[in-house]
Amino acid sequence: MTTVLIYLLVVFAAGLLALAARLPPLVGFLAAGFFLNGMGVPEINGLDVISDLGVTLMLFAIGLKLNVKSLLGKEVWLTATAHMAGSVIVGSAFLGVLAWLGVLTVSSIPVIGVLAFALSFSSTVFVIKILQDRGDELTLYGRIAIGVLIVQDLAAVVFISVSRGTPPNPWALGLVVIVPLLWWIFQRFDRFGRAEMQALFGILMAFVPGYALFEYLGLHGSLGALVMGMVLASYPGANQLSRSLFMMKELLLIGFFVSIGFTGLPDTRNVVVGLLLLLLLPIQGAGYWALLWLQGMRHRTGLLAGLLLSNYSEFGLIVAAMGVEQGWLPAHWLVTIAIAVAASFVVSAVVNPRNTSSLSRIANRFASRPPEKLHPRDRPIPINNVEALVLGMGRVGTATYAQLTGEYGMCALGVEHNPQRVVALRRDGFNVVEGDATDTDFWDRVAENHGIEIIVLTMPSQHANTDALRAIREREFTGTVAAVALYQSDVEELHDWDIDVVVHMYGGAGRDLADQSVEARRDQSR
Repeated sequence: MTTVLIYLLVVFAAGLLALAARLPPLVGFLAAGFFLNGMGVPEINGLDVISDLGVTLMLFAIGLKLNVKSLLGKEVWLTATAHMAGSVIVGSAFLGVLAWLGVLTVSSIPVIGVLAFALSFSSTVFVIKILQDRGDELTLYGRIAIGVLIVQDLAAVVFISVSRGTPPNPWALGLVVIVPLLWWIFQRFDRFGRAEMQALFGILMAFVPGYALFEYLGLHGSLGALVMGMVLASYPGANQLSRSLFMMKELLLIGFFVSIGFTGLPDTRNVVVGLLLLLLLPIQGAGYWALLWLQGMRHRTGLLAGLLLSNYSEFGLIVAAMGVEQGWLPAHWLVTIAIAVAASFVVSAVVNPRNTSSLSRIANRFASRPPEKLHPRDRPIPINNVEALVLGMGRVGTATYAQLTGEYGMCALGVEHNPQRVVALRRDGFNVVEGDATDTDFWDRVAENHGIEIIVLTMPSQHANTDALRAIREREFTGTVAAVALYQSDVEELHDWDIDVVVHMYGGAGRDLADQSVEARRDQSR
């Protein structure tokens, strides 16, 4: 019990220090792992299990928000495969130079190639964590990044199977039947009622037909959890299920970041080589940016996706462990790769701020293409003859839109970054477009439309609302700006931006409930 208390104190303190330094808490969790290991505190039993549980639930939760069709585009599979091939070539050359200079020791050219292949992967855990913190999992650049990660995960499954001489079980082909069958069986899962039953059902799906079944068939268990999430993504209860698993997933993921510090204690050589490997990250990010630009994506999309994927994957640790186990890689490489992975997380956390407005401004400094030459999914959004703009078309947004159009007769436009929701809302007669409220190009077009009188911010993420509000103020919009906030601290932050109207969600609901109760009583008394 004493060891557990030490873990709690150190991890919590490290997270606070990271926040004080304006870094994501996960940077502190990484540092806590190395600190605990360096101080001789033993690794608690089950830390690796906690780590696996967190990663599995995270991938299941992200699957709940994915549309399979969005992963089949050329911008996903072509970008992933071309970048992987280029990274292996560049990485091999870089490692070869370091070996020639005597900085590192490797046994053969094939070993260099395998290491370069391992370093070409980006961290699924880290990338999705950043996207979830931003609320950008369903934006265009977010969907591209997740698609690239899935392709990389599939390549990792093939590599590990070949290296270990254990190809996937032939029965894995049965997944073609099993997955649609599960989709049909559980299409009413949202009617389970109580929240704890829904959460328990989600955990069951993630770990039994997801993780355990895929592992049994010789595939990666985490990939199975992602697939099971995608099986349930089209059902009404998917968002609620994702929310019910959120806090459990976040806490368990802390175990993943802390566990990296227990990979091994570094010496000077490990640190030097590990930090030298960071020199490949700018090339890695630039490669994604260039590939997406060549396929017609805007600079903003390429930059955000490229920076997001500029880190090393925990897959590198798996390859290093396999190499040490089979004798074709010196044991110190395991610690070296751990240093490179952890340091890449720190670098990536710094260059991927929660607020993407600054990155959007950087991207806008580069020459833009004519709209007709852009990828169809990344073209400008037409905003014509609109009087009211509603950002975020969830339950609050759609109710706001209906009131503005039905009660006040205004011409309104809804903006939503979830493509599935956009399709559903259009089917129901809403005037809605797919867009990103943190996109400076979008706000430039809004500023050019002088007919807009009201902008309502109803996005569930507070930082997305403040990003949008910052863009609105920078463009000196003279109309009315309103927003909804979940917490009282969010209300105060929005007031600091001199917003015209802000409604506390719970407070507003309480006032509306009181008003309707009194009105109903008056009607009964008449």
